[in-house]
Amino acid sequence: MEESILQKIVRRGHYKFVDRVDSWQEAVRLSTESLVETGYVSEDYYKQIVDCITKYGPYVVFEHFVAMPHSQEGAVGAYKTAVGFLRVKEDVDFGKDEDGEDKIARLFFTLAAANPDEHLDNINQLMNVFCNEELLDALMAAETPEDILQAEKDFPPEDILAD
Repeated sequence: MEESILQKIVRRGHYKFVDRVDSWQEAVRLSTESLVETGYVSEDYYKQIVDCITKYGPYVVFEHFVAMPHSQEGAVGAYKTAVGFLRVKEDVDFGKDEDGEDKIARLFFTLAAANPDEHLDNINQLMNVFCNEELLDALMAAETPEDILQAEKDFPPEDILAD
């Protein structure tokens, strides 16, 4: 069976657990740190993501405290395709969207895209994760990479795109 997105995150060491951050910008930077350390993105890659969110608003924040920070297609500094995971215990406030809704995140799945096919596969798998509230709750309680894998084992994401 093909390796899941959460298994890839753990195997590649693309995860970080923190209690709190001072700003959403710091959260975005921290969510790319493991990607920088393993050579998947440049040290400045996170700045493009911050610029996009600053320009377009908190479009990266979804329901259930999930954020999927990413840059525009063809972003400079994305050397390989991957997802970085960050769990923050305290709410990270991105402000309000255009509808006046508060945008708050605790789970960050940060995208780096170099290969379009692999990138689309990552997004499809993440959508399956995002639709599984029990899994998201378990990931919010995660303290270790083993906790990530256990959460997936306890609450496997279903393939919502399957026929």
